[in-house]
Amino acid sequence: MRLLVLILAVSAAAQSTPHLQTSHTTESLRGISAVSQKIIWASGTHGTYLRTIDAGRTWTPAQVPGATALDFRGVVAFSADEAFLMSSGPGDQSRIYHTTDAGQHWQLQFTNTNPKGFFDSIAFWDPHHGIALGDPVPDENGRPKFELLVTDDGKTWHQLPPQRLPEALEGEGAFAASNSCLAILSSNSVVLSGAVAQAHHGQLRSRRPPSSTTDPHDPNIWFATGGKTARVFHSSDNGRSWQVFDTPIIHGPDSAGIFSIAFRNATDGVIAGGDYKHPAADGPNLAFTHDGGKTWHLSEFHPQAYFSAATYGANNHLLVLAQDSILEFGSSPIPRRLSLKNNPTPFNAIAAFQIQGAIAVGAKGAIAAIQ
Repeated sequence: MRLLVLILAVSAAAQSTPHLQTSHTTESLRGISAVSQKIIWASGTHGTYLRTIDAGRTWTPAQVPGATALDFRGVVAFSADEAFLMSSGPGDQSRIYHTTDAGQHWQLQFTNTNPKGFFDSIAFWDPHHGIALGDPVPDENGRPKFELLVTDDGKTWHQLPPQRLPEALEGEGAFAASNSCLAILSSNSVVLSGAVAQAHHGQLRSRRPPSSTTDPHDPNIWFATGGKTARVFHSSDNGRSWQVFDTPIIHGPDSAGIFSIAFRNATDGVIAGGDYKHPAADGPNLAFTHDGGKTWHLSEFHPQAYFSAATYGANNHLLVLAQDSILEFGSSPIPRRLSLKNNPTPFNAIAAFQIQGAIAVGAKGAIAAIQ
């Protein structure tokens, strides 16, 4: 009976279809970053990135020169002019680019030289401090360890020392599905979860890191995995040491596990995922923590589905993205469902606006705004 009540409540709360926007591209879009409701960047296949400065009335697609073979799975923007792009792929197809002039020029900041490397997600505390996550690669002793790169100046990247890289289990990896398998907290408590890298009206770019002998940002880092296991890794000291915790999210096949992780503060967070080869399967695909990731409790909401991304938006509302809908969790454990079914292609990534609403991107250039 309780399950029936939940299903009926979600159906009753169903909303009208979010507004579809014209992207002027048919590329598959995987990355989305909202600086504000007006300034938004997106990224996708064949070296493509898109930008709007008028809330999506006009999207301008372009390609990074020399990058047409790359798949940009992550974008993090700080203004109408400044953005970072991360491409995912084996070996040197995993790269990091940066622009400060709205894409007129792009600087290639880093290329993965390990042929077994594969970047999954990128996030920034501010324009000068960022972190990138890559799939496990064998160390000198043959042990698989996740790749973690950091920048302290927004220009140069270096890998964490081998002794600080967390070890993976056989068959374990991260998913480069929506640039949200990596989560951090910004210094002003705005969640930067890979899928969201934003500041109030784009003003974060002008904030310089504080002069201090300690780290200028929140030291917490989380990332989530899938495959043979579904675990959450957490560092409370900027990656110097790691703890790892099992979760109840579905896993086993290479196509299943945790695809997204987000935190609204140092204790309260969410993981979302499933099996992308079976997107209608009813989980367990969604879980919450209230102790920083040590323990995870499955959501009682059903039916579930494959969830590619999750993020916290205005008023700490949680947004969870399925391929054809968005679930909005407010003060109630029963979400509001926003249907995307009038668009025939699946959605992949979502970014929340700090004031109200969100924007989602997907296959064949699909973009939908939720106000």
